[in-house]
Amino acid sequence: MNARSLDVIAFGATSFVGRILCRYLLDEFGTHGALKWGVAGRSRARLEELRDALGAGAARLPLVVADAADDAALRKLCASARVVVSTVGPYALHGEPLVRACAESGTDYCDLTGEVQWIRRMLQRHEQTARASGARIVHCCGFDSIPSDLGVYFLQREARRTFGAPCTRVKMRVQAMRGGFSGGTAASVMNVIKEAVSDPALRKELADPYSLCPPGTAPKVRQPEVRSPQFDADFDAWIAPFVMSAINTRIVHRTNALAQHAYGADFAYDEALLTGRGLKGGLAAGATTAGVAGFMVAGAIGPLRTTLERFVLPKPGAGPSPDAQRTGRFDLRFLGITADGRRIRTKVTGDRDPGYGSTGKMLGQAAACLALDIEKGAAAGGFWTPATIFGDRLLQRLVDHAGLTFDVVADS
Repeated sequence: MNARSLDVIAFGATSFVGRILCRYLLDEFGTHGALKWGVAGRSRARLEELRDALGAGAARLPLVVADAADDAALRKLCASARVVVSTVGPYALHGEPLVRACAESGTDYCDLTGEVQWIRRMLQRHEQTARASGARIVHCCGFDSIPSDLGVYFLQREARRTFGAPCTRVKMRVQAMRGGFSGGTAASVMNVIKEAVSDPALRKELADPYSLCPPGTAPKVRQPEVRSPQFDADFDAWIAPFVMSAINTRIVHRTNALAQHAYGADFAYDEALLTGRGLKGGLAAGATTAGVAGFMVAGAIGPLRTTLERFVLPKPGAGPSPDAQRTGRFDLRFLGITADGRRIRTKVTGDRDPGYGSTGKMLGQAAACLALDIEKGAAAGGFWTPATIFGDRLLQRLVDHAGLTFDVVADS
C-alpha cells in the first residue's frame, strides 16, 4: 500500500469486538466509499477468514498482518493509515506498543479501553511525543465512555442555551440497560483488579477522581461517589453503584479540565444505577451493591479469581450472540443543576447491546469522525477525550448513523 492510502485500519479485527466493528464499517461505508479502511491482525489466515465471513462486499478489503508486540510491523501499519482503531485488549497487557507507534509516527488513534491505570501510564509516557508528532490519541470511544462524556457535553450545551450558564452539579443514572459480557471485557477487569491488589500506589490512584486530569488542573472539590444503597430524592428512586463509573467519571473530569473548566471549577459528577422505588427498589439496590462488592472481593483473592476466570466468566473471543446484541439497549438519565439552583434533565439512549452492538457503532463513527471530519490543523496532537475533540460532530454522527439519541426531557 502507498503511504497513508487508508483512512482507517481496524487493528485486532478478528477479536470479538473487532468483528462487530468490521461488520458495521462494511455495512455503513462499504470498502472504497467515503471511508477507505482495512483490517489488521497477527494472522493472515484469520484475517482472510474474517474477510470471507463478511461476504462478497468485502472482497477488496485490504489486509495488514501485524502483531501487537512487533514494533517494526506496527510502524509499517501506522505509515499506511491516517487513523488506527484498536480493539486489542486487555490494553494494559497488549496496547502500549501500538500507542507508542502512533504517537511517534503522527498517526491518529482511538480505542474502547476502560482501563484507567493504563490510560494514565500512556499519558505519562507518550503524550509529549504525540504533541510533537501531531498524533491525536482518543481513548474510551465505546460504551465507556462516549454516552457519559458526550451525555454531559450535551447537557451542558443545552444548559448554556437555556440558562446562559453550565451546571455545576450533574448526576447520571442508568435507568435501563440490557446487554452481555465478553471474554475480553472480563480479562480487562480481572487484570485491573490483579494489578491493584499488588500495588498500593495504584489503589490510591484508582481512588482519585482526577487521576486522568493534566497536572495542576484538578480542582479541590470532594466528588460524590455512590458506594452503597441510597435513596436519591432527585430521581425518587433507590440507587446502587454502577461499575462503569470508575472510568466514566474520570473521563468527564478530564474533559472539564482540558476545556479549562468549562463546566465550572467546582463541578461535581457521579453515576449510579436506578433500582426502583419502595421496598422492592431498596432490596434491589442492596442486592446489586452486594453483588458488585462480592465480585470485586473474589477478583482480589487469587484462588477465587482463578475460579471466576475458569468457570464463571466468558473466555476471550466469546460474547453475547448477534440476537442478544440486537435486542440489547440502554437508557441513561442526566440531571444538571446550575450554581443558582436551576435544573435540566436529559437522556441518552442506544438501540443495541451497550458493550458490543452499540459500542461497535460508536467506535466506528469515532474513527470515521477522526479521519474525515477533523483536519490535522483543527486539533493539535496529544491525548483527547471524545467530548473535547469530537463534540457536536460525533454527537450528530451517532444520532444519524449509530442508533443513539440525545434529548432534553421534562423535569418531573
